Amino acid sequence: MRFLKRDFRQRLNATSSVGLMASAGLFSFLGLAGAPDLVSGQEFNSPQSDAFLVSEVSSIQAGTPFTVAVRFEMNPGWHNYFPNVGDTGLPTEIDWALPSGFEAGEIHWPVPSQYRSGPLLDYVYSDGLALMVVITPPVDLPAGGNVTIEANVEWLICEALCDPDFAEVSLELPVTEGTPGLDPRWADLFQTARARLPKSVPSWTANADLTEGGYTLSIQSSDENLSVPDSVYFFSWDAGVVEPAAAQVMVAEGGSLTLELARSAYATETAATLRGILKAEDGSSWSAEEMVSGLLVETAVEGVPPPQEAGSAADPSATALSGAAQAGGSEGFTLTLALVFAFLGGILLNLMPCVFPILSLKILGAASQGGEDRVQVRNQGVLFALGVILAFLALAGLLIALRAGGNQLGWGFQLQSPTFVAFMAALFFAIGLNLMGLFEVGAALTRIGGRIGESGSPGESLASGVLATFIATPCTAPFMGAALGFALTRSIPETLLIFGFLGFGMALPYLILSLAPGLLEKLPRPGPWMETLRHVMAFPMFATVIWLIWVFGQQTGIGGATYLLSALLFVTSAGWMVGRWQRTDKRSGIVARAVSLVMWAIAIGLVARGAAQEAPLMAVTEGWTPYSQAEVDRTLAEGTPVFLDFTAAWCLTCQVNERVVLDTDDVQQAFQDRNVALFKADWTRYDPEITEALEALGRSGVPVYVLYRGGSGSEPYILPALLTEQIVLDALEEVLSP
Repeated sequence: MRFLKRDFRQRLNATSSVGLMASAGLFSFLGLAGAPDLVSGQEFNSPQSDAFLVSEVSSIQAGTPFTVAVRFEMNPGWHNYFPNVGDTGLPTEIDWALPSGFEAGEIHWPVPSQYRSGPLLDYVYSDGLALMVVITPPVDLPAGGNVTIEANVEWLICEALCDPDFAEVSLELPVTEGTPGLDPRWADLFQTARARLPKSVPSWTANADLTEGGYTLSIQSSDENLSVPDSVYFFSWDAGVVEPAAAQVMVAEGGSLTLELARSAYATETAATLRGILKAEDGSSWSAEEMVSGLLVETAVEGVPPPQEAGSAADPSATALSGAAQAGGSEGFTLTLALVFAFLGGILLNLMPCVFPILSLKILGAASQGGEDRVQVRNQGVLFALGVILAFLALAGLLIALRAGGNQLGWGFQLQSPTFVAFMAALFFAIGLNLMGLFEVGAALTRIGGRIGESGSPGESLASGVLATFIATPCTAPFMGAALGFALTRSIPETLLIFGFLGFGMALPYLILSLAPGLLEKLPRPGPWMETLRHVMAFPMFATVIWLIWVFGQQTGIGGATYLLSALLFVTSAGWMVGRWQRTDKRSGIVARAVSLVMWAIAIGLVARGAAQEAPLMAVTEGWTPYSQAEVDRTLAEGTPVFLDFTAAWCLTCQVNERVVLDTDDVQQAFQDRNVALFKADWTRYDPEITEALEALGRSGVPVYVLYRGGSGSEPYILPALLTEQIVLDALEEVLSP
């Protein structure tokens, strides 16, 4: 699972990350969001490769650096990857477990090779790879004992297929007072590994220029004895800069060379610097003194616009916002743009796992009619869309009214109420039991989700749209954040119009399906398979219940969650009684319904008791500090960079971002390397200070991620709602670079 969380992390930008985040959100939706242990710690081993740790020296000395290498053995034809993997793959990672006081340097990466597969090109290594790292022991290390160097190594091993691989490697070395001696067993290995490293050669100078389609890289030698290789390839060190598989057109003249490089299709911005390895593909050397097959290149790109100031719009879905609008103003963000963002955000809400249980049932309800009753299906589609739009308008109206009364509320505010969360859990649980066939009720309660195989009344279609809207509020899709933040600062008619466009965007896919005769004719005919599908669709309902119970537990503690689980037991009993006796004589049916109502009343009482439980202290992940504006201001005044995570337990997008991106080793290490103070603003329960901070940033809901450079007057740099590791790392580089 650790590899799944990082898959293609170097290739995804904010726009292309929608698919990844939707998939990851589905894993959370299926019960993993509340159980973080299930998405970490799982490793894989492949029979195609293995890794070992070796040392260049046979002993070590206090304060004297020494070199170790992770040596890979791979089956013929298999390979692993360079840090920039090219089109596909995963880079190798080494997680050191060193004795106290020891420090590990960076990995020394050899010159990679090209691996083509159809239209794709990857940057790879084959058998014989050795990744060298310099280890520095502490100066006060006592002699006479032994020390153990350990590391966890993860890599992807590929041929036609790919396997994630993992190894726990270690070695034991004695500590001596004398100068460490070389270990003869590995002398050839380290000599070969050093020969394969790229190097800087002073006689070669590099320049780069920006072109319409990418970059021009030029190098020139000051040594007339050096000639340009006949064939070269530039391996960019940074992903998302140069398109790997694109042709690199080379022009050589005397002691100079020009290479045309195509911009990556995944580039989110123009690179200000080209960093990489220029490999002599013909086997020649860049140096007259030694064999150098790979020339290290790092040069600024001429013609690149100056970098954006901290606080500029990092969110690709909000590029039209000026820095003032990002910080809470509205300059530069028009009503027309807000309507477009709201409409697109509404469409993308359908990719969020929050909406899946209800929307999928409505579509399958249309499938159950096989396209036979087009008028009825079209009417249901229009009414469902109307229900969605009316629900969004109702939410907007309620927000406007409550805010006018002095309340500071934002998107998803109803899920800050434990009572509402418990009600939704009970409702979805009852729908799931109904779909499983425990009981049959014609009332709107269980048909509100769209009973498979039965036509719905106009009221039920409207109610389905309303329910889909309310269950969608835990998610904030791309484009939504800026649009909603803008809406809540505008006049009442403009606010209602923006919310209406958001609802129309969300309802559009089902509306198109119901109105398109050609699509209806392609829907499958009703049959026995519908009953099986009805049972299967109960499982997403129960998965949603698991998530809601977890949210309720975050709000009320284990005691509150126990009350809610007990309430669901009585809901089950009520459903069983109705299902058991509703088809017998009339008297038994009346008694069963009466008893079931009593059980529902008991369930409601248990929910009320659970919602009243004393909330536990906010749980904050190690390394994060609970949000306090005063503490944030103090930290910034000291000149320390600050990263704010506005999150909530009921926000699925937040939970996915935290598990897949923010809590990963790479991102956490980047925060530590740049001394960034991490603050978590947990909005699971209503908090006026957090709400006020969100409003100041021009946002009305979560997730929101903000980076400050530090120092007086530091401006906020707002990241996208959907994160990848590369987006966070790029933001750190842009904002915190000198």
